[in-house]
Amino acid sequence: MARQSETTDLHALIDDALARTPPGRVVWVAISGGLDSCLLLTLAAEACRRHPRPLHALHVNHGLQDAAEMFEAHCRRLCTELGVPLFVDVVEVDLNAGQGLEAAAREARYAAFIRRVGEGETLWLAQHRDDQAETFLLAALRGSGVRGLAGMPAHRDWQERRLQRPLLAVSRAELEQEALRVGLDWVEDPSNRDRRLDRNFLRHAVLPLLETRWPDSCKSLARSATLAGEADDLLQELAEQDLARLGGDAGRLTVEEIMALSAPRRRLLIRHACDRLGLQRPPARRLESLLAQLSARGDAGVRIAWEGAEARVWNRQLWLLAPAMALPADWRAEWDGVSPLETPLGLARVELRGPGGGPWRLEASRRRGGERFHLTGRGRRDLKRLLQEARVPPWRRRQLVVIRQEDDPLGVLDPLTSRWVIVAEGWEGYGQWSTRVKPAASW
Repeated sequence: MARQSETTDLHALIDDALARTPPGRVVWVAISGGLDSCLLLTLAAEACRRHPRPLHALHVNHGLQDAAEMFEAHCRRLCTELGVPLFVDVVEVDLNAGQGLEAAAREARYAAFIRRVGEGETLWLAQHRDDQAETFLLAALRGSGVRGLAGMPAHRDWQERRLQRPLLAVSRAELEQEALRVGLDWVEDPSNRDRRLDRNFLRHAVLPLLETRWPDSCKSLARSATLAGEADDLLQELAEQDLARLGGDAGRLTVEEIMALSAPRRRLLIRHACDRLGLQRPPARRLESLLAQLSARGDAGVRIAWEGAEARVWNRQLWLLAPAMALPADWRAEWDGVSPLETPLGLARVELRGPGGGPWRLEASRRRGGERFHLTGRGRRDLKRLLQEARVPPWRRRQLVVIRQEDDPLGVLDPLTSRWVIVAEGWEGYGQWSTRVKPAASW
């Protein structure tokens, strides 16, 4: 009778998860060949027969061990039995990236997920309660904050897709019991016995010892992860309120307003702003170094960089951005003033219209130095002085495109935003939808 109750509970979990997916869209199940993912796919196939929905399976072959082909073959057999289309991605894991085997494999796996799972579709992952307990312990041992201790969310939006873990509240023992009840076959990964890997050491040595003293250890640790997740949600609400009070621009924050917050709220705000911008959060030491330098002079040229992001302090503002790439010094391009302009920093959908109706023979290039613009009501002005007046940050000045007719400068364009910064007298700059764009008076 107990087994029947557990089976009903698992079916209800899957039905509930299916009900939370967009109607008519494909539901994907990531399948490794192990017990957890094979059972999840089996339960999903049953649910999609009860509630008709398109279901696909995705297997990522990392090629890291001799058994990789065996895993793939098993996934193919199971999907054939269930009548579920299987997609296999063979990936290369970069073992020289300096992030460890597990992290490198995870990065390659999630890259495969993005390639296969379409925007608006849902991907189901088979992590369970014991996995969550391990994740919580690993985060605690690494000194993680609330975000790390929260472990894996049961569901979240990710890269325009939806990730769900329908089995996250279920123990591994319950899943194994159900798999044996239905006669499910699966493949044991030999690497799961390698105690040199942190997660395996916790799984085989630490957690069993804890269970001898505290029988509900995994359940309690997973519960703590859930509570940490709730706390993190509240902290993000607080950070969003602070960001709104500071003007709402996550990429540009006033130093004095940041410094008016308590130290924990400063750290929280900067991490939240990076999240909003899609940037990696700064490591703890880089963040502390950044906060220590916020009191530097406004023109001190403060720059703190970390993987995939950087912070700059200029004009008494903190700028958070992706690493700034300058235009190549030798870049040149012909332009007719009408067609989209291809630059090394992206495609600028702008127009520059002048007398005579065009098209014109124009040249786009990086600043050369010494350019002077003839501006309406102001006469000829030096470009360097104009950019200073407009408060264009120094690193952005190296990204600006100057448009010339022969040697006469006509306009200055920011290719990252398709924004005209300066337009000479007698010419008009237009944006993507042929709406007239006024040159920026201030950055």
